[in-house]
Amino acid sequence: MHGVEGVADASAAVGGVSTAGSHLAVAPLQSTALTPPPFVPDYFLFPGWRIAVALVIVALSVGLSKYIVRLLGRPVARQFRRQSVAQTVLRIVRLSIVLVGVGVGANVLGLELGDIVLSVTVFSAVLGIVLAPIVGSIINGVFVLSDQPFEIGDMIELDDGTKGFIDEITLSYTKIFTLDNTFLVMSNSNIRDRDVINYSAEDERTRLSLDVLVTYESDIDAARDLVERAARDCDAVVEGGPDIRIGSARYPAKPTAYINSYADNGVLLRLRYWALKPYKIGRIQSEVQTRLWTLVEESEATVEFAYPHTHLVFDETSGSLHVTGDEAANRRHATASPAPGAPVQSVSDGEGGEAPVDAADSADATDAPDSADAESADTAEN
Repeated sequence: MHGVEGVADASAAVGGVSTAGSHLAVAPLQSTALTPPPFVPDYFLFPGWRIAVALVIVALSVGLSKYIVRLLGRPVARQFRRQSVAQTVLRIVRLSIVLVGVGVGANVLGLELGDIVLSVTVFSAVLGIVLAPIVGSIINGVFVLSDQPFEIGDMIELDDGTKGFIDEITLSYTKIFTLDNTFLVMSNSNIRDRDVINYSAEDERTRLSLDVLVTYESDIDAARDLVERAARDCDAVVEGGPDIRIGSARYPAKPTAYINSYADNGVLLRLRYWALKPYKIGRIQSEVQTRLWTLVEESEATVEFAYPHTHLVFDETSGSLHVTGDEAANRRHATASPAPGAPVQSVSDGEGGEAPVDAADSADATDAPDSADAESADTAEN
């Protein structure tokens, strides 16, 4: 076989059809699409039957994935202590089954794995900038699952004061059920960049503090006893027991009041106590303060809450103030400090008015006795 004849013979060998008077034959393109078995009736081979079969395969893969996840739920949960990790593993299993079904459906339509990979690669390259935040959230989700800063059911507080419970942790986002009965969904890249306080990571007992300012005249020992008793009387507060360990330090479990400082207006006492649950911190603090107020009112000890006092001091530069039993008169007779060189006004004592005296007249009146003395001296000499 040489030249054109060799090509024609090769085409005929692979199933080509040759026509009379022509030495060339065109070989039909081979398709990788699924061909129906011979026993399938012809009326099932309607136009678009491949698309219908692909959709059925995908739907079956979705249903199969749900069944397998339900079947493997308990064994996987026993293998992993953290609920978020177990849920992530089950999601990966379910996604893998669905992807296998999609691949089989694509094969029914005649798409090869190489074509799918090439299409996904080109699509990812074009939309790389758009997909970058999503990919970043997924990567951060892996770190959240591995670092274990919080777990489903933990109570946390964000740096903006938002408090809530972790409801769901995925590879892309974290869902928080806030104390205001709302859902807060945050991307994992965002939540990893923020300061998060976990109230229930190791021990749910939370230490709280209360500052109480009492006067210097108060009985400090009695005041400390009343403050401690106010916390012990609350059911949601740890009354006592072994010391609570935090790291390498140990702290008393019972409520303890310390002298924090000697402030300007009184002695500052600081109460340290432990709440059993971190879920109702505001209510616990309110109960302790309400109980403290009641104990101070009922106590016979000399304990008084301090508050800022203001004392008005009058001296020779403060002007004059006439004080009577009439409060309105007191306000009427109060005068400001005179300016240098200004006339001085006398304040009436209520029995008779006195005319204002000028500063110059006052000086002359002061010098008058000296002149009289000089005249008396001259008369004596004569």
